[in-house]
Amino acid sequence: MTSHTELPALIPTQAAPPALQADDIHVRWVMPEIFHDLPVLEKDDDEAVRLLEELVEKVLPEAEDEDKARFGVVCALVAGDLQAVGAEYASICLTSVDGVPCTATVVASLVDSPESDGGVRGAVKALLSSLRRTETGEVSEVELPCGWAVTCIGTRDSKLSGELTETGESMVFPTWYIRVFVPLPNGTSVVMEMSTPTTAGWDVLSTMFGNTASSIRLFQTDGSPLITSEAGT
Repeated sequence: MTSHTELPALIPTQAAPPALQADDIHVRWVMPEIFHDLPVLEKDDDEAVRLLEELVEKVLPEAEDEDKARFGVVCALVAGDLQAVGAEYASICLTSVDGVPCTATVVASLVDSPESDGGVRGAVKALLSSLRRTETGEVSEVELPCGWAVTCIGTRDSKLSGELTETGESMVFPTWYIRVFVPLPNGTSVVMEMSTPTTAGWDVLSTMFGNTASSIRLFQTDGSPLITSEAGT
């Protein structure tokens, strides 16, 4: 997961929710400016609509109303699907790479780490074993600045709703993704994923996501940094 984008090109976003308890481990990261937060935690429907409208105007200020409406529907469907599966954070980008339109989403969530002996190291080994059995992509162990992690790079089939296609029929298409698992000492794991259906932007988008994953920082209750690869974790 190499990094070529300079850190000044990245800006802070909201903190991910604390793991397990409000005063437990806190997780923060930075996102590229071209990614825009989706209101996956907003419970009020009217406020969610308002936030989506602001997002569309920010991303497509000069676009025709029809294009804005189409993008707004896509954002609403994505946000709804991610909210239903318990995503804690999500963002979307619409950009152009070498003149080719590209889109991508970044999603973060908190899940239980696999049961294992040996704390974080044991969780990493269990994740490696489980993912290598169930995933067809490339699974690796990496050490991020915040500590040990496991990455999975692969493809999966995604489905586009018929209301967004010209024929009115649903369409299945391949999506490329990078998923990063960061086990925490409290038995949970931060899972962050970047996915895109546009291969033209893969190199640029995956490099940006490499920066995002490398920017993950963990903090103790008192605000002190936590690095899980240090002795004793």
